[in-house]
Amino acid sequence: MTGFSPDLPPVFDAAFQERFEELLVWRRDVRRFQTEPLPEGLIGHLLSLADHAPSVGNSQPWRIVSVESDAARGRVLDNFKAENARALDSYADEQAEIYAKLKLAGLQEAPVHLAVFCEVEPEQGHGLGRATMPETLVYSVVGMIQTLWLAARAHGIGLGWVSILDPSRVCEDLEVPANWIFVGYLCLGFPEEEHLDPELSRAGWQDRTTLEERLFRS
Repeated sequence: MTGFSPDLPPVFDAAFQERFEELLVWRRDVRRFQTEPLPEGLIGHLLSLADHAPSVGNSQPWRIVSVESDAARGRVLDNFKAENARALDSYADEQAEIYAKLKLAGLQEAPVHLAVFCEVEPEQGHGLGRATMPETLVYSVVGMIQTLWLAARAHGIGLGWVSILDPSRVCEDLEVPANWIFVGYLCLGFPEEEHLDPELSRAGWQDRTTLEERLFRS
């Protein structure tokens, strides 16, 4: 970390704050990727940045599988196709028409696939902070994913979170330990196109709403 000193915390000036706000707005869930590979070592660097994410009891419960073989990726793609068809059947009329046109994953184009899991009851952390809320382990993994997302976008890399998958089938197909919970399947690569607004808004599925609709006071 350039220029960092534990005795002199960094100062994030107005210019940095403005760029950070721009990053948050620009982040977006990317589903349209170029197929070209990423620069050597970049994914390792991004993951090392994501590993700085906070975790309950300092447990770092995330377990990340780089899915690289054609066979493994094919099983994940088959999983997605089956669950996507099932999801389509749950909608009707105009919603079904819009859903059928949505591009909800970049599984066939993205050069990098990461399956992210949470280890249940990891030894690291010694159980601190999760006795009454064990779900904080999964929350910690989600925080790591968000950190990775921002780091990737800051480096010009798109990230798409594929959630239309059968979790049990993912665990079985990737042969992970029984005490790992599937959290998310991530596609990464250079974006094919960039947009400031969410794709779901452009497609007419759902616009974002104002914060006031979700902010309550007691």
